[in-house]
Amino acid sequence: MTSGKTPVSDWLLEVNNLACGYNGETVVHDVNFALGHGDIGCLLGPSGCGKSTILRALAGFLPLKSGEIRLQSRDISLPGRTLAPEKRKIGMVFQDYALFPHLTVAGNVGFGLKHSSREERQQKVMELLDLVHLKDLAHNYPHELSGGQQQRVALARALAPEPTLILLDEPFSNLDADLRRRLSLDVREILKSLGISALLVTHDQQEAFAMCDQVAVLRAGRIQQWDEPYNLYHEPANRFVAGFIGQGGFIPGTAMGPDAIDSELGVIRGNRAYKWPSGTLVDVLIRPDDIVYDADSPLQPRVVEKTFAGTSTLYRFKLSDETEFEALFRSHLDFHLGETVPVRVEADHLIAFERSE
Repeated sequence: MTSGKTPVSDWLLEVNNLACGYNGETVVHDVNFALGHGDIGCLLGPSGCGKSTILRALAGFLPLKSGEIRLQSRDISLPGRTLAPEKRKIGMVFQDYALFPHLTVAGNVGFGLKHSSREERQQKVMELLDLVHLKDLAHNYPHELSGGQQQRVALARALAPEPTLILLDEPFSNLDADLRRRLSLDVREILKSLGISALLVTHDQQEAFAMCDQVAVLRAGRIQQWDEPYNLYHEPANRFVAGFIGQGGFIPGTAMGPDAIDSELGVIRGNRAYKWPSGTLVDVLIRPDDIVYDADSPLQPRVVEKTFAGTSTLYRFKLSDETEFEALFRSHLDFHLGETVPVRVEADHLIAFERSE
């Protein structure tokens, strides 16, 4: 005998078979993913892949053509029925911060707390400013802050109404690379300390991997893989994900068995078992960290390009017209353009796809 109550989902956010778009054109097709309580997810992909469209649908700014969005086991978007954005308990942090220039830092953070008493609002604002390390700047105005400080204010303002979910729309894209890295880690720490779930939209893989527990790779409005960052890198679901995530390139090979491929770099073995018949023509993904320097190796490709990066140097090697690949070596291994270098493949993860002629 059942109680008749609707079962509560283990997921905070559920997106099922979502399709939406603009002006009669469908931009996002059959999107499915779920985000757990306290988890940070990411929508990652090239420009125009549908990341921001999904975010707008989650925020309630865009109606659905089909599918559903559920938050805490409650339908908030269905075709023909969309819960108003202000009723969703979803906070949003924008790319351009969207701070009110005429309000102080404290005024911006407390803007959404109008229904609280003055004392409660003041206490909440100072607690949040302390959390984002801006307590001493409470009476400053946005134009007096750096970009990173403005983004912290925007985060504190989004957190003030105690949302169930925070949406982050390319929040660090206006900042320099070093500040982006530090701020993304700070934001992750803040969200985790509060136990608040978040969904980040970005095209920056390093940002996605540093901040997020789960990442969706999108292409042309469809999710190609929703997975942990480690699995996206080492166990890509298809050739697009393999080529999009991280660095690397494909070289031709021939399957010798389920876990061995013959190539110009020798026989490459790994941890994955494929079902191809022996002799199947394949393309093998070689990442820069799959190649190691080995003074005794008979394999000696020629350096055709090098990029010095301080602690390391990225080399591009050419073995033949069909086989080029990259390798990342410590910078004290200094080779010159045109020089041949003894190397070998050390690929613990075998990533290959049947070649399409």
